[in-house]
Amino acid sequence: MIRRLGYACINMTLGGPGVAKSQRVTTNRTCRLATARELGMDHIRSLVLANARDLLTILEWNESQGIRLFRLSSDMCPFIAHPEMGYHISDLGEEVSEALAACGRFALDHGHRISSHPGPFNVLASPNPQVVDNTIRELDAHAAVFDAIGLPRDHNAKINIHVGGAYGDPDAALDRWCTNFARLSESARSRLTVENDDRASLYSTRDLYDKVYLRTGVPIVFDYHHHIFCTGGDTEADALALAVSTWPDGIVPTVHYSESHELHVGNDKPSPKHSILINAVPDTYGHTVDVMVEAKGKELAILPFHTPGVTG
Repeated sequence: MIRRLGYACINMTLGGPGVAKSQRVTTNRTCRLATARELGMDHIRSLVLANARDLLTILEWNESQGIRLFRLSSDMCPFIAHPEMGYHISDLGEEVSEALAACGRFALDHGHRISSHPGPFNVLASPNPQVVDNTIRELDAHAAVFDAIGLPRDHNAKINIHVGGAYGDPDAALDRWCTNFARLSESARSRLTVENDDRASLYSTRDLYDKVYLRTGVPIVFDYHHHIFCTGGDTEADALALAVSTWPDGIVPTVHYSESHELHVGNDKPSPKHSILINAVPDTYGHTVDVMVEAKGKELAILPFHTPGVTG
């Protein structure tokens, strides 16, 4: 059964290209680094405050549609983990802190689940120490934002990433991932999840179970679309069951779902590129899960399917 059906980062109804720029509701206002350096923390503060206020507007709109699963943009707090421009939420003042806290109160009061998916440059498995150090700063900063919002320090508020690469020796890369996971703040460790890949040369759900979950206890987010290209020898049903088994008791597992753009435009061979809309919701094989739909149409893709209690 699908408990919640959600979408990621941008609300097309409130902030898509069809909305006048001056009227867009968005949580990804940012600026160039040169602008941040020139205008300083006051400019950063204004961007974060506007993003936080619009996040509440998006959550209220989601609630009006019965949508209670949303992925937060990683641009919510621009340059928060930058080695030069980085800052703590408390540095931005009480008005920003209260605006973020208001989002958390609304989410918790109405049963919304908020997550994030930091970008592909976050690679705990990298052999480059600087990349790892940057990743740790970035993931810790995401966790600090979740703390400021008031989200739980558990996998209800997941921060999801990929392993990031094999570097010619996948076992060594996975070993580095696990070692570097231990360097994260408790706030980040308590929320981190890992996702199966869309290339056979990278990591299947089985790989993540055997070499990440069994070592660290980090839950696996099963991506249906990625599994097509990297099965690890498991059927979709078996890989989903394996991923679901990694989630702590009392927390509904989250899965990702998308469909192939190539199939949607009439081609015969699927590719990892996501479609704009979806034709169906996934088969959950009897499991209760929350489904994050990663279609490019955002909330427009899920509105036909979002009724709570949809059975997969």
